[in-house]
Amino acid sequence: MDYRYGQLPLDLLRSLLTFEELVRMFLELVSRLGGDVEAALDAMRELQEMGIIGEDVDLSEFRRILEERGLVGDDGKGNLQLLAPGERRIRKAALEEIFSSLSRSGPGFHSIPRPGSSIEVMPETRKYEFGDDIARLDGIRTVANASRRDLEDISLSPEDFEVFDVEDQSACATAIAIDISHSMILYGEDRFTPAKKVALALTELILDKYPKDTIDIVLFGDQAVSVPTEHLSRAKVGPFHTNTKAGLALCRTLLNRRRSRNKQIFLITDGKPSCIQEGSRLYKNPFGLDLKIVNRTLEEAERCRREEIQLTTFMIATDEYLVKFVDTLTKVARGRAYYASPDDLGTFVFRDYIRNRKKLFRG
Repeated sequence: MDYRYGQLPLDLLRSLLTFEELVRMFLELVSRLGGDVEAALDAMRELQEMGIIGEDVDLSEFRRILEERGLVGDDGKGNLQLLAPGERRIRKAALEEIFSSLSRSGPGFHSIPRPGSSIEVMPETRKYEFGDDIARLDGIRTVANASRRDLEDISLSPEDFEVFDVEDQSACATAIAIDISHSMILYGEDRFTPAKKVALALTELILDKYPKDTIDIVLFGDQAVSVPTEHLSRAKVGPFHTNTKAGLALCRTLLNRRRSRNKQIFLITDGKPSCIQEGSRLYKNPFGLDLKIVNRTLEEAERCRREEIQLTTFMIATDEYLVKFVDTLTKVARGRAYYASPDDLGTFVFRDYIRNRKKLFRG
């Protein structure tokens, strides 16, 4: 039966709302389970057995609708995988969640500038030139210029007009390096999921609002790998050490391929660097701060500084010796550091992204 808008039965409206809630729950589980669709559906069945999902919900029909809507599809081996529309839904959900928390962080933070803005108005003025936007006219200075000639008979001449000057706003190239070492889920706290969610949200923000900007995602454990944005929701922690040097080096390589003059790295980690690559072998030391590992990492930070790449570190830990290491890393790179909690990580990252993106350069 077809229904017109405004004539839908209440029970049907409830079922539609329930379906959207189920989709959000499903996508959250997919993200937390490293992109494993089948495991997410199994988890939903367990939730139904626990009574959290109602008995009247047909999860087999739910699965069929997910396929029908193109959120999931066959991977060629008889298993379901997340498709592009499903990836997009996860990124949008992360963006909405983070911005809802940002709105509670207090006044004075405008999270998204007007879409399409490519110039920044400055307080300085200059003489009007043909083609200048008349909306930038400084009326006070213009009249003042005319009054200097004749206070009794003020008449405007072309040379009187002044406009506020502007600078072009450079596009921004961003790389996010996320620690996927085992410590990110140790000690009863999942620090990786918030880090991944921030990366998902920032990716969606850039794709939607700042299409001229670029973003690269780097995951680093024993090694560092670049992850396509469409695969980000599948990222998960492994039994790895922390090769911070490799993460920074790969970010630097990726950013140097970008044409933007404004380049930045967001390094999200909860612990010390504990390994480096030495030829074909991995040199590792999980105990304390190994000077060989530390010095090689600091050398990489120095390269970022020399290549004018802004490094901002978000340390999800407060151990005194780790704080000292990050302080040193920050001084070497001439960057910034935040000691953030997983619950408030998005606020710091988004503030810094917007701040760096609005840097202005003279051509």
